[in-house]
Amino acid sequence: MRAVTYDSYASDNSRLKVGRVPDPKVGPGQVLIEVRAAGVNPVDWKVMTGGLDGMMDAMFPVIPGWDVAGVVRGRGPDTPDFVDGDEVMSYARKDVVGAGTFAQYVAVAADDVARKPASLDWNQAGGLPLVGMTAQRSLDRLEVGQGDVLLIHAASGGVGSLGVQIARDRGARVIGTASEENHEFLRGLGAEPVAYGDGLVERVRELAPDGVTAVADFVGGQLDTTLAVLAEGGRHVSVADNTVDQHGGHWIWVRPSGAKLAELAAMADRGALTVEVAGTYPLEKVGEAFDASRTGHTRGKLVITP
Repeated sequence: MRAVTYDSYASDNSRLKVGRVPDPKVGPGQVLIEVRAAGVNPVDWKVMTGGLDGMMDAMFPVIPGWDVAGVVRGRGPDTPDFVDGDEVMSYARKDVVGAGTFAQYVAVAADDVARKPASLDWNQAGGLPLVGMTAQRSLDRLEVGQGDVLLIHAASGGVGSLGVQIARDRGARVIGTASEENHEFLRGLGAEPVAYGDGLVERVRELAPDGVTAVADFVGGQLDTTLAVLAEGGRHVSVADNTVDQHGGHWIWVRPSGAKLAELAAMADRGALTVEVAGTYPLEKVGEAFDASRTGHTRGKLVITP
């Protein structure tokens, strides 16, 4: 099959190449997915730099990519969960960095696979798993619900825009930071936008004079602001700052789960959730997608289409 690979860690895209690699083996309890779309996430290029080497082993050459939407084309022994032809999606992170989703095929544990919602096209479904489940896990940990006032840092990004929708569906009021050009987008999702930068604390306090009851940091570097706007007894999480644990918060790291992903699929099919796609790229342009992701200013998801 054709796939994107890199054969060593690198701080840039110099080790990326597209070529032929062996088709994946499909073990017990796994399904083989023909990839139609695979979301790009900052963790993909951060892994390539060796940023997670202290946490996860890598088996070179590495095929990057942890998101996938596609069609089941094979099953391992004792895998009655799906049949060939099923349209599915998955957060396909494995314990070892290696056989990722920027390829024509990927083998994934059936327990980590959910059926693709009919309401989302392939690109939207391919961009949903990691960002959607990260937002979902963050809000689960915060126990966000009716009556909460939630501040989301980086609300117009991939994780943030899903977080807004999930929180609104749970009955929370949402304040979201974003650049001015993305304020109308956030209003369309049901959030009250505020510009980030100098004066952010005051702007949040104008909207929530008594403070916010919860904060979800989806960008990092926001701890001082978070603590300044939290009401007494407020809760906070971050996906990018592991020091929040020292200040009463929680550092979030999402786990693969077909069941949790199916909850997001059900939200999409009842019209409560959609995925903004910022751009699509063939395998040959994964480096361009990584460069776009590195800017940190993408609204919505970048997607690889093998």
